[in-house]
Amino acid sequence: MNNYTIGIDFGTNSVRSIIVDCSNGKIICSNVFNYSYGENGVIFNDDPNIARQHPRDYITGLKKTISGALKEAEIDMNAIKGIGVDATASTPIPLDKEGNPLAFNPLFNENFSALAWLWKDHASIKEAEEITELARNLRPQYLTACGGKYSSEWYWSKVLHCLRNDRDVFDAVDSWMELQDWIPFLLTGNRTSGLCAAGHKGLYSPLWGGYPDDEFLEKLDKQLIRVRSKLPDIAKNIGECAGKLNAHWASELNLPEGIPVAVGTIDAHAGAVGSGISSGVMVKILGTSTCDIAIAPLADNLPEIPGICGIAHESVLPGHYGLEAGQSAVGDIFNWYVKKIQPGEKLDLEKLNVLAEEVQPGSSGLLALDWNNGNRSVLTDPLLTGLLIGTTLRTKPEEIFRALIEATAFGAKIIIERYKEFGVSIERVINCGGIAVKSSLTMQIYADVLGCTMEVSNNEQSCALGAAMAGSVVGGVHKDFEIARRKMTGVNEKVYKPVKENQRIYDQLFKLYKQIHDGFGLEKNDENMHNVMKDLLKIKDYVHKGDQI
Repeated sequence: MNNYTIGIDFGTNSVRSIIVDCSNGKIICSNVFNYSYGENGVIFNDDPNIARQHPRDYITGLKKTISGALKEAEIDMNAIKGIGVDATASTPIPLDKEGNPLAFNPLFNENFSALAWLWKDHASIKEAEEITELARNLRPQYLTACGGKYSSEWYWSKVLHCLRNDRDVFDAVDSWMELQDWIPFLLTGNRTSGLCAAGHKGLYSPLWGGYPDDEFLEKLDKQLIRVRSKLPDIAKNIGECAGKLNAHWASELNLPEGIPVAVGTIDAHAGAVGSGISSGVMVKILGTSTCDIAIAPLADNLPEIPGICGIAHESVLPGHYGLEAGQSAVGDIFNWYVKKIQPGEKLDLEKLNVLAEEVQPGSSGLLALDWNNGNRSVLTDPLLTGLLIGTTLRTKPEEIFRALIEATAFGAKIIIERYKEFGVSIERVINCGGIAVKSSLTMQIYADVLGCTMEVSNNEQSCALGAAMAGSVVGGVHKDFEIARRKMTGVNEKVYKPVKENQRIYDQLFKLYKQIHDGFGLEKNDENMHNVMKDLLKIKDYVHKGDQI
């Protein structure tokens, strides 16, 4: 009899559940629930920095996707050996004493602060700066684990912002739990902290005994000590069991009681696992934003790497450091251009991709910065914004669209160069996510800009698959993740190789990108950008004339 596991993936706009054959990684059924609250599941208000979600969507999605997948699967329920969970992060949820979201309380059901604080909520910019400054002076080791700067996207910034701006909600909250940890808590009744969100977003490390110490938190605000006291003392990796499926949720989901549930992890990191990450491999998770994930054995003496999101203990796989960097917007930029700028009534993403394929590299004279939602790496500055240079009265929509794709590729190159600069080995790049599967144009541009072959995971649902692989390990189907990787992951036969002529042009454009990147992004720089527009025109002329650059 085959063994199966369930992978549950809580993304930015939807939740997906899959049932996977552990012998080969084949997804035998999948079900998706699109969040119903707000705009594509995200609740905004007049403050552009606010992005929240309603936890009811998580519960509804959990029930509907698993029941939908089980109906399609038609398998013996006793063959399901484990469950794994991944979710966006940092997405902390304010909870009452019973572990219910405060948003379920009629007193707070219309209060923005009582909702889940989605990863891309940037309301906590001032608090992040305060945490960074205190850590720099009191606990500099805290910053070495998060690239030198704490982010407004992360756990302590958001909790502190609530404390400073909505004391009624803060006082009513018993605990703040990451979404990746709350779902396993629902399913098992056990409170756990996954090393992924704890290490990359919560300033957790075994090197200093766990979460930030009381002295540090008290200097921010003594009320944070109470928040810290509700967190588990020891965080766990995804190869460890959060607990067994309890009677209530076994009944709700029509599953046998007692199925092992893995400790939760971040969606992007689960995507890296589901794409077959190993030492020397970078996995690029391409979605609304991107994450660039690499690993290194715990025995390695890794240096501090400024500007990446962090180096965390066993945050991706047991026995390894997890290294994370990324871009705050990629797919979101493409969607913004189509839906907000609306370049034409009949131009959707698919048609723009087709038209942009006909635009030669460098021929538009355009250059863009990919900071429409701030810069996550390597500048770590949420106050940076997007930029488009080189437009004329003849600029076409597809040229702008291609320039936006190129900007995200240049941003990715900045990140890879930073990794390599500090000795992180990157021998292969595997891509996963909807963009990697659906947009051959994007993959070819990335190959040309990065100057290396782009491989694509053979599973479009790599995040959910990574979660299911964790279920296979805690469920005892596979002894460890190395065996699970060999059995359950792979890449497509089609790969994208750099085109030498395109690469040559993009090398020139990247120099200009780096110039405006540093000019607008660094506080102290000597960049004079007088040449940028003129150099873009020179490259454009060279391309149209077929000359050598």
